[in-house]
Amino acid sequence: MKGTTKLMGVIALSGALALAISGCAAGGTSGTDGGNEPQETKSADYNPQPRENLKEGGEVHFGINEITPQMNPFNGNGSADTTRLAQWYNPQVFLMSPEGEVSANPAYLDDWDISEKDGKTVITMKVNEKAVWNDGTPIDYTAFAATWKANSGEDEAYEASATDGYKEIESVEPGETDKDVIVTFKGEFAWPSMPFLNGILNPAVNSPEVFNTAYIENAHPEWGAGPYKLTDFDINGQTVTFEPNEKWWGNAPLLDKVTFTGLDASASINAFKNGEIDMVGTNTKDRLAQVADMKDVTTYRSQQTAKTIIILDAEKPQLKDIAVRQAFFMAIDVDQQKQIAWNGLDYEEAPAGSLNMYDFQDGYKDSFSEAGLKFDVDAAKKLLDDAGWTEGSDGIREKDGVKLEIVYPVHSDDPTIEALAKALQQQEKAIGIDLQIEKRAPADFSTDFSTKNWDGFSLRFTDSDPFGPLYFCQLYCSDSSLNLSGTGTAEIDEKIKDQVESQTTAEDWTAATMKLEPDIIKETWGVIPLYNGPSIFTVKDGLANLTPEPYVGLDLFGVSPVENVGWEK
Repeated sequence: MKGTTKLMGVIALSGALALAISGCAAGGTSGTDGGNEPQETKSADYNPQPRENLKEGGEVHFGINEITPQMNPFNGNGSADTTRLAQWYNPQVFLMSPEGEVSANPAYLDDWDISEKDGKTVITMKVNEKAVWNDGTPIDYTAFAATWKANSGEDEAYEASATDGYKEIESVEPGETDKDVIVTFKGEFAWPSMPFLNGILNPAVNSPEVFNTAYIENAHPEWGAGPYKLTDFDINGQTVTFEPNEKWWGNAPLLDKVTFTGLDASASINAFKNGEIDMVGTNTKDRLAQVADMKDVTTYRSQQTAKTIIILDAEKPQLKDIAVRQAFFMAIDVDQQKQIAWNGLDYEEAPAGSLNMYDFQDGYKDSFSEAGLKFDVDAAKKLLDDAGWTEGSDGIREKDGVKLEIVYPVHSDDPTIEALAKALQQQEKAIGIDLQIEKRAPADFSTDFSTKNWDGFSLRFTDSDPFGPLYFCQLYCSDSSLNLSGTGTAEIDEKIKDQVESQTTAEDWTAATMKLEPDIIKETWGVIPLYNGPSIFTVKDGLANLTPEPYVGLDLFGVSPVENVGWEK
């Protein structure tokens, strides 16, 4: 798999990183018959089928972690689930192969070209004359301009998920007609395929207030466009329904109805067994065992482009000292965490050594090992001793009369996730830290994370494309809405700007990130990756072209037309 690129090595989709509940897509491999024979984990495994092999009609019911309250996929408070839902009723202007090769979606663009002019990268696009938003507004340069404006960082009132790529754009203008789009960068840009990969905004989203608040508990179907329209959005009931869009001008959607339902771990496996949903994550030995006797189902296994991470909030009093944060991380036995996550699944992988690249990508290095991360209880204890935290009679450390307690929420009832949290609790107790596990509802996941209703947090950083180094700032800059550790500084921002974002080729940019990442880790100790893992789903037989959206995982970095999801004849 060397050379594949998504978040790590070549180009990227806008907002390459998103959030997902920890562990929900991080499993191993095993036969569905419950045996111990290891199964192949492919780079992509999603039952790709041409449209002529699929029938017209039928319904599909998907489970999802959460119907998110923030339905703007470009907003920093959105999650991977936000983007997944958005792809079903918003323009998929660009498509991507599983390996990360970007192409223009012919339904939206008649032409797409990248060139250099006067030392600047220029993208020219010709929008399909038939392309129109559901509110009747033509899709033209104004959508690309609105998307750029909201994500450029020039107006800090926009709560954008990431400004990467967009902040390098100088202008978005019309050509001979409004359907001709000319995007000019400030100079030579290393990742020109990245902007607009995750879609475009309706030009009605024309102010920070609209961008930040209009989509809260309101999906705005009239601002969408595409083969499906959103016909029901129930944030309280946690359901979303899509049906064919009569205003669509491209290939007809194959399905009569697509439904997403927010379900926690146990509810999702039961819903699948009862025939209420057609696809479910079976990423643990227990979940695979529960579907082992089911007939007419297939289990798919692919490489997951995501990392399970643990993040600490340095703005909390007990975690302000970098020594405490480093000690916390050095107390974690990552190998034990992996053994729990993949118990009996015969899966192994190299250490997850970077937040912005994977070991199967060209240019990858293990930044965290280089920075000094290792499982070392004695060294962790010494860090806390030197920081003035002394062990109390109950084994928990104290300083100035305050115990070293860390609130750690878990938004899942999956027994494997519970076991992982309890193992972490014991690992931290061994050095005198009281990790207080709080069980919370999955529907509170994105709100809890974005409001920092936690001291320590585990979740998935999941990548939409192979251009990981491009999003280095999204991971480590002081204003990152993804990395809420509060460890970024103006000095780090300058280093990223001067040493990384000044590079004009993807290769040099990648090398610069790998050189700088260990130094930033040593200065911050705010977040570490634990493991990547495969993506494992069990699916009703005949469902094809699975996971056409970013962040889901069966098709690696693939983004394919949602209208091609359907049932085999």
